[in-house]
Amino acid sequence: MEGIQHKTVRANGINMHIAEKGQGPVILFLHGFPELWYSWRHQIIGLASLGYRALAPDLRGYGGTDAPASIESYTCFHVVGDLIALLDAVAPDQDKVFVVGHDWGAIIAWFLCLFRPDRVKALFNLSVPFIPYNPKFKPVETWQAFFGNDHYIVRFQEPGVMEAEFGEIGVGRAVLELLSYRVPDPLYLPKGNLFGHPLDGPVDLPPWLSNQDANYFATQFEKTGISGALNYYRNFNRNWELSAPWLRSQIKVPVKFVMGDRDLVYTMPGMKEYIHNGGFKRDVPFLEEAVVMKEVSHWINEEIPHEINKQMFDFFSKFH
Repeated sequence: MEGIQHKTVRANGINMHIAEKGQGPVILFLHGFPELWYSWRHQIIGLASLGYRALAPDLRGYGGTDAPASIESYTCFHVVGDLIALLDAVAPDQDKVFVVGHDWGAIIAWFLCLFRPDRVKALFNLSVPFIPYNPKFKPVETWQAFFGNDHYIVRFQEPGVMEAEFGEIGVGRAVLELLSYRVPDPLYLPKGNLFGHPLDGPVDLPPWLSNQDANYFATQFEKTGISGALNYYRNFNRNWELSAPWLRSQIKVPVKFVMGDRDLVYTMPGMKEYIHNGGFKRDVPFLEEAVVMKEVSHWINEEIPHEINKQMFDFFSKFH
């Protein structure tokens, strides 16, 4: 695809697949669930043409990167460790890099900035704001209390259960249904009626996913399975426990944050108030701006790629 190069790099004890293009300051792109490096295709091409070296790995458990078997191998420390080792391997001349994250990639990017701010020049994060450690609220139990047992995060917890249910309809089909979810309501996956509509016809793909795009995602997940991806959710509570030493810590790197107002994260309880009423800025003091785009869904970097590329370029241009 338009000169994007692929390689496998040994990092933190695993083999990581990366896609890259361009020369210049590194931008490290971190994908979410259930995505791949491919989710950043528009950004890789766009930012490489503007003088950056765009670097997009498949995260641990995804695509061409190794997927360790144990659930405990998918904590925030493992994944951040992968990224530090990857940067040392492929960009040893750059002490600090630009970072971009979306969805789970955004969560990992916040952890990266929390643990290793010395390696981050600036962060452009999408869809998931920084959620500081709160000893009173255990994540999975909190979501369960709000949304019940059919909420996707709760349903993903039990090892093997969703793998089997997704397997019944085809993992590729399940991934495309997830990537096509573009309403601001909570996602529920009740057993026997996973996506709330008949699954015998073609997937109702959003306009930003071509049949070729859909085929790439589906084929990759059919090949690898989805356990590695689900294991991130199975570490929500473990990550919360591991974050205890960072109680009341702030994100101390320059940040710009963008999300859509039709993102299911934006409509989670307390999220709008946190973003707009000072909490987010308190926890991320160098937050330059938190932008909420009108009529845009969760898949923001694919839905409005040119607008996101422009905002990203304008923000990163301040740090040369």
